[in-house]
Amino acid sequence: MDFISNIHGFTKGLKHNQLKRIERLATRRVPASEIVSQELARQMCEISHETGRQVGVLLNRKGQVEYVMVGNAKSIEMPDIGRSRAGTDRFRGLRCVHTHLQDEKLTQDDLTDLALLRLDLMSIVQVDRKTGLPGLVYSAHLLPTSADELNSNGDSAPYEFLEPAIPSQLDTDFPALISSLESEMARVRQTARKRQTKRDRVILVGVTTGSVTDAVESMAELADLATSADVVVLDQIIQRRPQIDPRTVLGRGKLGDLLVRSMQLGADLIVFDTELSPTQVRALSEATDLKVIDRPQLILDIFAQRAQSREGKLQVELAQLKYLLPRLVMGQNSAFSRLAGGIGGRGPGETKLETDRRRVRDRITQLERQVESLSLQRQERRKNRVQKNLPIISLVGYTNAGKSTLLNTLTQSEVYAEKKMFATLDPTSRRLRLPYEQEVIINDTVGFIRDLPDDLVAAFRATLEEIADSDLLVHVVDASNPRALQQIESVDKILADLELKGMPQLVVLNKADIVSEDVIDALCRQVMLDKDVDCVSISAIRRESLQPMVEKIAAVIGKFDVARMQSA
Repeated sequence: MDFISNIHGFTKGLKHNQLKRIERLATRRVPASEIVSQELARQMCEISHETGRQVGVLLNRKGQVEYVMVGNAKSIEMPDIGRSRAGTDRFRGLRCVHTHLQDEKLTQDDLTDLALLRLDLMSIVQVDRKTGLPGLVYSAHLLPTSADELNSNGDSAPYEFLEPAIPSQLDTDFPALISSLESEMARVRQTARKRQTKRDRVILVGVTTGSVTDAVESMAELADLATSADVVVLDQIIQRRPQIDPRTVLGRGKLGDLLVRSMQLGADLIVFDTELSPTQVRALSEATDLKVIDRPQLILDIFAQRAQSREGKLQVELAQLKYLLPRLVMGQNSAFSRLAGGIGGRGPGETKLETDRRRVRDRITQLERQVESLSLQRQERRKNRVQKNLPIISLVGYTNAGKSTLLNTLTQSEVYAEKKMFATLDPTSRRLRLPYEQEVIINDTVGFIRDLPDDLVAAFRATLEEIADSDLLVHVVDASNPRALQQIESVDKILADLELKGMPQLVVLNKADIVSEDVIDALCRQVMLDKDVDCVSISAIRRESLQPMVEKIAAVIGKFDVARMQSA
């Protein structure tokens, strides 16, 4: 019988008789109650000692060899047996036993394979350098630990190690061990299911080639975005690298850590704090067997949740489809990999992928026409407002800076305002009476954010262009945010992209009630130095603090009124 198909790994360079001895390992059988028999351990160690390579087997619960593996002197490569999905109540039903030539115990690679492949057990047999006989056997198994326990003690290892012994003295009752572990695992999973909500459970991942401090701050913003998207953040991982891996973004070791962590915590989703290419999304999805999205896609999802008006919903759908189109690819186990056939689907052989791309392009064209039509209607409404000769003020700024709260306090309105990112998507206009009997229209606009997806900016351009008719931009800044200056820069960049940066501005430092005067003064000085505009501090929830801001707005609008009268 030919067992060569069961051999996996580096067989090149082995002699014929060595290959035959390795092949014969596939015929061996271990008593079901034992981890490894003394005979099998001895044969594996003799072959390893002679070839200078690690040798291993995957045994099923009946003690039969299903795979034979040949590695190099330092490692062994596992066969492609597929990764178990996190959340199952059972182990793989296979245990790995392989040799170590350099007196090593279980390595991190061994433990990673144990977790990712969800093996029953990972065991290594040390090979005596002089005699080639078996030394100590080191074994480890996964612990059926709940996500709550892991979160309460992030440093706890998900493994338990058995007492090392030589093969003849291994006294572990293997079937009893596995049975007890799977019973406990089922209990833990059942408890977790009772507590589980319908919200996705995510791990956030950041990779940087620059400052770790900046990456930490960016990750904090990503966590806020995730909370706004109503998902449960299980963990955050940051890696600093000399350069981003073009395929998997993360380095190999950190990717292994991510996979183990996602399995431990029962994650449904991984969110990267960067824009991923279609190739990277596909590679990461295949590596983790989980849904993988990036920062722009998370922002698009938040916009989709928040959109209320017909125009807002159309703009979000348009942005989502433009983002999706280049990412429609043929993937593992994807319906895109099959031809669309059968009744109603026969024809020249257009693939499912091509059909989906065509449908997306047609829908994009249709949405663009509808958005353009609504844009024309919006322009007519703007003309009517301009004809009434009322000055227009627009509140702009970073998301969650307090624009809607300020509008409510100024105009005694009840516009939806919540401490969440992008709580406002649909522009709101209200009338406001200023001192000296001046009346203006004040607009609340969608918030900006760093790295706002280009497709989203393009889709919302018609809405954002309302700002172009403003006489004054009131740039609301969250003064309590440690990245306030960077947020100001992000807003200015988007205004510049919309060709609106040259408009008159008043910078308003909000949340002054929770920030020291020194911080406010320093921010004001820096803003006036960088932007050469007036700056005032307020607390949007305290009406009495708004008077200096209102007076500055009135002064600016008064100049415009004088200019209008002179031009008339």
